Formats: sequence, structure tokens, C-alpha cells
Amino acid sequence: MNCLWIARDQPFPPDAGDKIYSASLATALAEAGVAVSFLGCAAPVGAPPAASPVHWLPVAGGKRSQGRALFSRLPIAAAIHDTPAFRQALAAQLQKSWDAIVFDSYGSGWALKRYLATRQPGVRPVLIHVAHNQEGALWRDMVRNSQGGPLKKLALWQNWLKVAALERFILRQVDLTTAISDEDGAAFARLAPGRPPVVLTPGYSGEAQPARLIDAACPKRVVLIGSFRWVVKQENLRQFLALADAAFHRQGIIFDVIGDVPEALRAELEPGFKATVFHGFVDDVAPYFARARLAVVPEVIGGGFKLKFLDYIFGRLPVATIDTAAAGLPPAIRSQLLSRADLASLVAAIVAHIDRLDELNAMQRGAFAAADQLYRWRDRGSALRDAITACQQARAGAASAVPANDYPLEAR
Repeated sequence: MNCLWIARDQPFPPDAGDKIYSASLATALAEAGVAVSFLGCAAPVGAPPAASPVHWLPVAGGKRSQGRALFSRLPIAAAIHDTPAFRQALAAQLQKSWDAIVFDSYGSGWALKRYLATRQPGVRPVLIHVAHNQEGALWRDMVRNSQGGPLKKLALWQNWLKVAALERFILRQVDLTTAISDEDGAAFARLAPGRPPVVLTPGYSGEAQPARLIDAACPKRVVLIGSFRWVVKQENLRQFLALADAAFHRQGIIFDVIGDVPEALRAELEPGFKATVFHGFVDDVAPYFARARLAVVPEVIGGGFKLKFLDYIFGRLPVATIDTAAAGLPPAIRSQLLSRADLASLVAAIVAHIDRLDELNAMQRGAFAAADQLYRWRDRGSALRDAITACQQARAGAASAVPANDYPLEAR
């Protein structure tokens, strides 16, 4: 089976959840016996592993500016990648014979539109949408929760309408959609009736830390990891810091934020910090995990499965989170989280539990035990391969059941 995987970007370096998910799932599909060619904008830094089973196809030439993208009928994430260089590279790949074509995230919806407009009669690869989120709902929440001015809210509202329209179009045009959580899968089923999605929660390929005891010698530190280049992630961080920084400072808690933070956002937030430390991107998070009592997932905007949960759980950190941010986690893991309905309650719970060492240790042990063996990427690759094969078989069965004179002309 030959599969063309179309994404916005080459997923290297894997410094954000969407990159990790795309790179890992594509690799797992290749390791399941599918010949995968991955097309995406070239990354300015980073390279795939030398022994990767995936054929990586970087597209040179850069992206459109966000300013120009605002005037497109496409949402920003799609419009900035719809460049002449990418169109040319896509056209070249579509001249080849593919058994399956993956459109990775709603941002590749522009490529689906071009494929449908130019496909040859009788050529019917299985079309797959690999979703990372229920994007229409995410951007709706972003509009509702944004604390920006009128112009920013107008831009967000405009992008939300474009995102929702493109997401519906993709879901109704492809043969198969994969969802990152059961909640997203149920939403996709409502948006595209009759096309049940396949849920592929993320796997975990990092190191599982040995047993750990959090004792009084461990500093009163809370840690957050992530990439904060995306406007949604930035808004979540702003809203949490507005409540947490002062409360943590009063209780002698240090808040470590690890990951790529744009200079403009850092300049906006850092002058008012009392308890928060920005560390930027680090090669190894283990030392920061080892000196923390809690990790936090404070994302009130956006659904989907948060890959950082697995980093925390397998890093032996108890986790505090917003209820809705734990989408995709099974009940056995959710029961081991310090979970609250809103940010104010979450901050208060962290402050109240930071010195309850027995409870923290029970949380991290319980979550690790519940997650162990659940998150293997090879299982996700095999599941995706099998779902594609099932689509092929269903199509072949339907075709054999139709008399020859009932086929449309272009299929003869």
C-alpha cells in the first residue's frame, strides 16, 4: 500500500504536540507495512531520524504572511501554506499512483480542494483526514474567551467561520476521519453523519521514569511544558498566569514554564512576574520534572488530547488540570488527576495540595499504573492501516455488487 501524507509542515523538530502526533503516527503507519511519503513545508531547523521508514518530502519556499492570509477565503492555518511552491510539489505528487492520501489537520484542507478539482476520472485512493482537534469548537471558544480588543475579536471571529466551514467540508469529502479523542469522534460523527471516525489517541515513545518519591526535600515548584507559538496556547497561558502567579508567590510556589515562547509574549508578561520563570526550549525536561511537585494542564480553550499528559504521567509527576482539558483520557487516569472546572478553582486546589505529599505520591503512582501499556504508537499505526484496508474492501464489495451498466461513465 502506498500512502501520500499531506501536512502543513515537516514535523521536525518535534517541539509541539501536533508535530509529535503527526510524525509518530506517520512513522507507526510506515512501520505497519505502508509506504508513506510525507509532504510538508520544509522546517528551518531540525531533521528526521536517519533511519526513519517514512519518505520525507520537504517543500522549500517559505509560507505566506499572516497579513495576506487574512484576505483569503481559507482560515489562516491553511492560507499560509497554500503557496505556489507547495501547489507545484503537490501537483507533482498527485501525478503518481496512490492507494491512500492523508490530509493532516484542517490546515491541509486547501490541498484536498485542489485534489478534488484536478483528480483523474476512475482514480479513487482512500482519502483520510487526520484530525488533531475539533477545530470549529476550538475557535468558537477562542472567540468567546479572548480578552483582546474589538479588532482582535473581529479577526478571531472571521477565522472561526472559515475554520468551521473548512472542517465541515473536509469531514464530508473524505472516506475516513481519525479523531484524537472519543469526544472529538462523537462531534465529527454529528458533523458528517454516516461516516463514523476512528479514534486514535496519541501514543508515547519517550522514556518512562523509574519509581519516584516526592518528599519534603522536593521544592514547592509547579511545571508547565508546551510550545506557545499558537495564539490559542498564548491565550490559555495569559489567563492562567493572571490568576496563578500572585497566588503562587504568596504561598512560596515557583512556576516553571518550559517551551518556546515568542519574544513579544515574553515581553508582555514577564515584567509582572513574581513566581513564574520562563525557561524557553530545553533539550531535557527530566531535571525540571525531578524538582517539581506538580505539573499543570490549564487549557480552558481547545479540546483534543493533550500530549503533555503522557509526558507528565510517564515522568512520574502528579497532574492538575481543567476538567475539559482531560478529554481522551480514560476514567482510570482521570480519577488520579487533581481536576477542577475553572481556572480559579484549579489555582486554589494546587495551593491547597502542594504540601499534601502522600496524596501527590498516590496520584502519580496511580496515573502511571493506569497508563502503563495503553499508549503504544505501533498499535495506532496498525489501527490506521486496518481502517484504510477496511475502506478499500468496502469499496470493492460495493463495486462488485453493482451491475456493469449501472456504473457512471467516468468509472468505466
